[in-house]
Amino acid sequence: MDEEKKIKIKEILEWVYCIVIAVVLALLVRYFIGTPTIVQQPSMFPTLKEGQRLILNRTIRITHTLPKRGEIITFEAPSKSYYSAAEADLSNPIAEYNHNINSLFSKFRYYILEIGKDSYIKRVIGLPGEHVKIENGKVYINGEELQEDYLEPTVETDSLNGPFTDIVVPENCVFVMGDNRTQSTDSRRFGCVPLEKIESVVWIRFWPLNLFGKVD
Repeated sequence: MDEEKKIKIKEILEWVYCIVIAVVLALLVRYFIGTPTIVQQPSMFPTLKEGQRLILNRTIRITHTLPKRGEIITFEAPSKSYYSAAEADLSNPIAEYNHNINSLFSKFRYYILEIGKDSYIKRVIGLPGEHVKIENGKVYINGEELQEDYLEPTVETDSLNGPFTDIVVPENCVFVMGDNRTQSTDSRRFGCVPLEKIESVVWIRFWPLNLFGKVD
């Protein structure tokens, strides 16, 4: 092989290495630091509306710290989105995750590339060890009514035909609900979300421009 061909091959390999490194870094940033997303469901109305664009803070995957009450999070959708009263184990009200993802490639495709993976966006209501009770259209935490200024004045919180409306939140889990209480599939139906399934905390809304800023 002459010297000119060796130089060309070397240049091609260098470009390949650069592209591979760039892709790996992009995936790491997207998975562990932050990523943009689009609101696709009405469950957080009026705080978030369909079509709005957000920046998600995913450093929770590094710190492994529970989000605070009132923060809006995204998390992997449970494999079972609704329990009947007969099925629900109120002594262990944790959402079910039993996706059969075994091979390394399948895990990479599902968890890293997020192909075929669904996520929910909800607000944190109850924290570990707290008694959450929904009664008479209100939410009570350890017997005290939760003040929810982010809700529209006429909104009432009902059971939404879900069984998890009078429970103690398990360790390393959170109880979540959408602000649009009548159109939200949330912890009332499927139970509490474990920390390892939380993907991010909603950070900034960057579209529409007139609403640019931190999301509360």
